[in-house]
Amino acid sequence: MKKLITGTFFFVTSPRRFVKDNIKLPLAKFIFDTVNLYKSRAKTGANSVRDIFFRGSVVALITALIVWLSIFMYVAFYYTYVPIITHDKPVYLNFKSCKTWDVDKSICSFPSGTVQLNQKQQLLMAGQPYKVFLDLEMPESPTNRDLGMFMVCADFHGNDGKIITNSCRSAMLHYRSTLLEILHKVLFSPFYLLGNMEEKQNVHVELFSSYLESDEHQVTDIHIEIQTTHIEIYSAKFTINANFSGLRYVMFHWPLLSAAVGITSNLLFIAVVSMISWYQIINSEEYLEYLKKQEKKANEMEKQKKIILSRESSSEEEEDVSVIGTEELEEPKQRSSSTC
Repeated sequence: MKKLITGTFFFVTSPRRFVKDNIKLPLAKFIFDTVNLYKSRAKTGANSVRDIFFRGSVVALITALIVWLSIFMYVAFYYTYVPIITHDKPVYLNFKSCKTWDVDKSICSFPSGTVQLNQKQQLLMAGQPYKVFLDLEMPESPTNRDLGMFMVCADFHGNDGKIITNSCRSAMLHYRSTLLEILHKVLFSPFYLLGNMEEKQNVHVELFSSYLESDEHQVTDIHIEIQTTHIEIYSAKFTINANFSGLRYVMFHWPLLSAAVGITSNLLFIAVVSMISWYQIINSEEYLEYLKKQEKKANEMEKQKKIILSRESSSEEEEDVSVIGTEELEEPKQRSSSTC
């Protein structure tokens, strides 16, 4: 605990010195020791199977780490930069029923509905153009055929309930002549009888061709109103499609090509950064000072070895001289004893 408090205080008071002593210098020592280890092994030729396996494992691990880091960087950029292309929301239309029954009039208010977007998280990306549609599934009934054109309006509301923007577009059923209608019914009558086809049309209404979301005013609610009381509708669906262009278009429509280019670019970028970092470390002041200290230690060790070797050689010479002297003294004694 005391070391932690001391280190924190040291980091706050002098961060540059802290980084130098606790990050740069240990890293320089590790690099120096590793390089010297492999240099000594290369000189001695101690390349065993274990050493080769260790080196291969280290190279494979570093390569895999760089590749996975490149993939992760591309995936993170893709999901941050490219938004979801389609948002579909069902629209549940409401209306007021007439108090008095009338054959020609069944509803007494415009059908309307509200689409709730996600209020906790921004659904649309700011600056990205979107196309906004309303799809109406309508039966080919006499009421809808006699309806003609009608208006579809949409109001975009923000968090404060104020209208951010609105749009109104006209729509109608697709016209089909009586002769064409008869031929169509006769030709597709088996499908109608089996229930595979229905007498209905999908009316596609484009409300916005290029809607831009703003950071200041985010859309949370969309109020839709069909301005006619003489209409029959099966269902309604609200659709928002992202209109991609430029890099987003390429990344979405050609994912494999863009992924290959992006991951390769990340690999090159990481390799260049690693090389620059390695160059900065081996040419840093801390590393050069550490090398000088190691050279001084090595020189001192060599001097000590030379002194020890000189002492050992001098002691060996003295021993040889003493042995020769004793041998010379013993020879006359042996001669005198032999004469006696």
